[in-house]
Amino acid sequence: MSMKILRILLLFFLMASCSKKENHPYTFYYWKTNLKLDQEEKKTLDQASVPYLYTRFFDVDKVGGKFQPVAVITKDKSFESNKQIVPTVFITNQTLLGISSEEIKFLAESIHQLVQKKSQEYHLKINNEIQIDCDWTAGTRDDYFKFLKELKKVSGKEITCTLRLHQVKDKKQTGIPPVEKVYLMCYSTSSPLEKSDKNSILDVHILKSYLSKMEDYPIKKIEVALPIYSWGIVTNHLDKHRLINALSKKDLENPNFKKISDHEVEIMKDGFYFGNYLNKGFKIKVEEISKEQLEDVTNFLEKKIPHFNIIYYQLDSKFVLDRKF
Repeated sequence: MSMKILRILLLFFLMASCSKKENHPYTFYYWKTNLKLDQEEKKTLDQASVPYLYTRFFDVDKVGGKFQPVAVITKDKSFESNKQIVPTVFITNQTLLGISSEEIKFLAESIHQLVQKKSQEYHLKINNEIQIDCDWTAGTRDDYFKFLKELKKVSGKEITCTLRLHQVKDKKQTGIPPVEKVYLMCYSTSSPLEKSDKNSILDVHILKSYLSKMEDYPIKKIEVALPIYSWGIVTNHLDKHRLINALSKKDLENPNFKKISDHEVEIMKDGFYFGNYLNKGFKIKVEEISKEQLEDVTNFLEKKIPHFNIIYYQLDSKFVLDRKF
């Protein structure tokens, strides 16, 4: 074979290997309080290539000085899945403010016991992991990290936790959690309740600036959580905002709405819309996530993280319908 042909073949091989898109195994978060799948959700979950479903069991908050589980999960009789359940617990940052060593111990034991109780009560096939979701700060980091170690000790399980964008960018202040695996949350790039022309669910430019040094993050086992949810932001006459969950651009097609832009309308007639009474002059802006945005984020992260699974937030027929995963 001549050198020329060999060079051409080599060039083709290089081009093919460079253009080969990495295929990321994926699954979902389940974040509703009643574990129940409709046909669309079940079909989508069955097709997911990761054998786990990350399921929110309950939240923990401090109410009147006492730790309280909030919105503990229930399970519908019809629920069944071949996925293993990963119990996920959301803890508010205020739960950790001024917490004592005894309280850290008590919190870890209580969370472990409630996770066990719900798993047994609902005959859930759980794996050997508990995931903790907390937007900890520089002020709560030491106590939060002690809590993660304590939970590992009392449960004997692998403890993992979520990692928000600011916790990557400000890692010197917020610290590195004592876990072997983190879940990078690539959403909530800004508050939907502030006046802004940015997409508050995911602004890719903000994400890239926060994660510009992601490759230096000391924990190397990283999974990536990507958003597929949407909502409507309602603005009243006083410029106050509130959210209506799961609205999409299709919902804005209404003869009582005047189109302001591609994803924003003004209400022309008082009435009940999406279960809310809204007045004439109120505005609704829909924020949703495109396939292009998700691809942009994935391509960016492939340069920063060697291999990762994707966990889409969240499994709901409103968000998975017509989406290719």
